[in-house]
Amino acid sequence: MPKLLLLLFALSLPASADIVNPVFDQAFHELYSFNFPAAQAIMDRYIAGKPDDPMGYTIKAATYVYAEFDRMGILETEFFESDKSISDSRHKLKPDLKMHDEFYANINKAQALSQATLDKNPNDPTARFALCLALGELGDYVALVEKRQLASLSITKRAYREAKSLLAIDGSYYDAYLTTGFTEYLVGSLPGVVRWFVKFDDVEGDKAKGFRTLELVSSKGHYLKALARILMATGYLREKKPLEAQKLLRDLTQEFPANPLLKREYEKISVRIQRGS
Repeated sequence: MPKLLLLLFALSLPASADIVNPVFDQAFHELYSFNFPAAQAIMDRYIAGKPDDPMGYTIKAATYVYAEFDRMGILETEFFESDKSISDSRHKLKPDLKMHDEFYANINKAQALSQATLDKNPNDPTARFALCLALGELGDYVALVEKRQLASLSITKRAYREAKSLLAIDGSYYDAYLTTGFTEYLVGSLPGVVRWFVKFDDVEGDKAKGFRTLELVSSKGHYLKALARILMATGYLREKKPLEAQKLLRDLTQEFPANPLLKREYEKISVRIQRGS
């Protein structure tokens, strides 16, 4: 089937009922509000009741990733506007050891439980979704918190393959498109010599294509819908489109009014626009 028809078919699909879980919704809302202890408490209760569900550990691991991103200033727009800030390790804050241990304990448990299910049934979409998210979180942590960008690329490859496999099983898992779209954008942003050495299957390195996929997640995604908009705002700033970034940040501050970072970033970009910089 041609790629255009595949995309149109995917867009016509409703969100899978298996994706939506009100407990996870509540945890992600607290996460995007930067109330990390509340999100962790929600997932602790969930894990206590369903210790064999990998999604519980996957989402709890995400709370540590975002907490570290916040502590280290990684989610500030200036961080992503410059490739040097992303890769420069000379003046970085060190990973918090307690969060490091908690993150890896949960991410390893999520991977082990997901893989155990997939060994029995490779077409289980919920297990593959949990694994896809876990690998995405692991790649982000290794690249941005530990500052091991090259090591993170092999993890990103695995996450990309899991996302493609999931979408082949059930195209209504729109959150998985964030992995494929971000990978496309990431590869398109790599220097030519690095891109030559790092081979991604079925990835063209087309930044525009990657951005369109993020737009899909921002409109059709569920748990990662807000993250897709945050990434899009950053992308707009990198492409010198501050008005588009301002609109996304304004909408995010209205959806998550308790998040202090989103409010600060919206105010900063608004000042920049007024000054014409």
